[in-house]
Amino acid sequence: MSAGIARTVRWRAAAEVLGYLRHHPRPTRADLVRDLHLSSSSATEITGRLRRARLLSEEPAPTSGRGRPTTLLRPHPDGPLLLAIEVRHEQSRWALAGLDGQLHDMHTHQHSSPDPEHVLATLTDTVRQLRHRHSGRLRAASLAAAATVRNGQLVQSATLGWGPVDMSPITAGTDLSFIVGNDATLAGVAEARTGATANTRTALHLLVDVGIGGGLIADGRPWTGATGAGGEIGHLPLGDFTLHCPCGATGCWDLEVDGRALARHLRQDSPTDIRGYAYRVLAHAASGDTDAVAAVHRVVTALARGTAGLVNTHDPTAVSLGGLAVPLRSAAPHLFETVYRNGLMTFHRQQPPPVLDAAHGDLGALHGAAAIGLDHLTTETALADWHDSRTA
Repeated sequence: MSAGIARTVRWRAAAEVLGYLRHHPRPTRADLVRDLHLSSSSATEITGRLRRARLLSEEPAPTSGRGRPTTLLRPHPDGPLLLAIEVRHEQSRWALAGLDGQLHDMHTHQHSSPDPEHVLATLTDTVRQLRHRHSGRLRAASLAAAATVRNGQLVQSATLGWGPVDMSPITAGTDLSFIVGNDATLAGVAEARTGATANTRTALHLLVDVGIGGGLIADGRPWTGATGAGGEIGHLPLGDFTLHCPCGATGCWDLEVDGRALARHLRQDSPTDIRGYAYRVLAHAASGDTDAVAAVHRVVTALARGTAGLVNTHDPTAVSLGGLAVPLRSAAPHLFETVYRNGLMTFHRQQPPPVLDAAHGDLGALHGAAAIGLDHLTTETALADWHDSRTA
């Protein structure tokens, strides 16, 4: 075995332990022994090595019964950090995450200009400041964007009004790793790992915001096709073919399920604040406005019909809904259920995949960005690099 391989192999079990930490809040060393099928001596050796590397800390667990005393496992207070970033239509948000995946120190920045160069400059400055503040601990940045991502680059964003944008300058000139993903897909990752569809083998996530996004998540990992651009479900041709989508296609599902569709059904101009407009229409519908109710019902029908089609296509165990999809379904739950079931193939109707509200709410994309970024930080190679940087 070469020295390089031997250097990383010794961190394999440690990577498994840290992965367990992210999926199980407040685990004990006894939990590791039971769930990872470790011997007590192996668990002691691994956790000891993680403590010495400043990756893990332990504290006595509350005693319960006559069992042997055990310890609670936590990320080390001086351990590695990840910066999770979300770029949205009107704002950027970011938060730090430790090895348990919990978000903290969250900040929101309203875009004073939608120009990508301006957004890039703001995020670049943020990375520089945080890297200086957390010297040596900040190891990677993981970005979720409302855009199509191909080969790690933003290639198009109808929502942001951007064409191809290279986001790598955010971490240029640093030693930080940089990961990029679609926001709705990453929200689906968060739901599949620690949210509404956790512990399901195959999950479908749908997020309505400006248009609809999401994707198929298998065993906690997104299906993104050959180049990463897969899962653009909002651009399935499920809409009116006389309507031109900002993506360049016609008849996109995107145009049938958000505030633009509601405005069109109400014979009003397309709103500039698409998200806010949709919530205002929902409020009018809840107060009994018959025109608003009719518009909402048309959008709910489009959402439910497309959901059924995707279930027929992908055969998921469960479906999660995020963003505007949640209050839309809540506004007409019987209509959604009827259209959804009627759109399913006969064999699916016997036991249709449940459609669940997202557990992470508006923070799904940030949680997903953190999850994917921490996958990178907890590989054997990354852990070996961290250990070497701490002991150099």
